[in-house]
Amino acid sequence: MPTPLWRSPELRDHISRLDRSGFAVEFLRRNTTYRRDYARLQRRIGRRGVDSAAECAAFSRRWGLCFCPCAR
Repeated sequence: MPTPLWRSPELRDHISRLDRSGFAVEFLRRNTTYRRDYARLQRRIGRRGVDSAAECAAFSRRWGLCFCPCAR
């Protein structure tokens, strides 16, 4: 997301109402490195030859998450 859009009054109002976890989700959603890593995780799990629980746990540790975003 381009920097000027982060400064829009609408987005500023939305972000100011978020709790910590909501802000973290918004941050990660816009973080290209996180999105790239998540896509890589999904591809690895899709190949099936890996332990998906272990892969997801490693991803969560890498990003400091207290949940596994790919748990089903």
